[in-house]
Formats: sequence, C-alpha cells, structure tokens
Amino acid sequence: MEYVYAALILHETDEEINEDNLTGILETAGADVEESRVKALVAALEDVDVEEAIESAAAVPAGGSGGGAAAGGAAEEADADADDEGADDEAEEAEADDGDDDDGGDGGEGLGELFG
Repeated sequence: MEYVYAALILHETDEEINEDNLTGILETAGADVEESRVKALVAALEDVDVEEAIESAAAVPAGGSGGGAAAGGAAEEADADADDEGADDEAEEAEADDGDDDDGGDGGEGLGELFG
C-alpha cells in the first residue's frame, strides 16, 4: 500500500510518477523498496488519469461497488500483482476473517448461539 501512497504524494505535488521519484519517497519513508514493485506500479499507472481515478473512487458510496471502484483500484491492483505472495496471504486472511462474522450459522459460533 505504501507504493500507492507514494504515487499519490507525487501526484498531489505535481511531480512525475516515475521509478526514481517513487523510490526516493519510499526510501525517505523508511520502506523496504522492491524494484520490481516500483516498475510494476509505474507501468500500471502509465495510462491512468490519477485525478479521474481519485474522483471516481470518491463517488462510490460506502459499501457500494461501481465502475469507479475499478478505475480507482488500478494502482492497488498493480501493487497487488507485483507482490503475488502478499496478495495470496491477504486472500487467506480475508477468508479466515469471513468466518469470524458468523452470527449463529452452521458453526454454532457467534452471539446468536448465546441467546438461543
């Protein structure tokens, strides 16, 4: 996520989003910089209008899913693609978290079971 934040900082300060600038921000922030992730993000953002992506992502209501989410998620997708292991770990964590929200379903766990 820090790679996406670095790209947003560059955008907000009207600096070019390139490998050198991204690497500089990440190193200054103390992040471990992976050159392949930097290259993947820069390549993914080449054809993206960052301002339009930000506006369309902001237009999606909370909890909603719309076309803006796809445009706004382009940078995040590039970041996730560059780090397949991290994406797999996140997917596994999300699946594990889904079971925590059980309200009395098949597992017999949750508040619903406490009160009958």
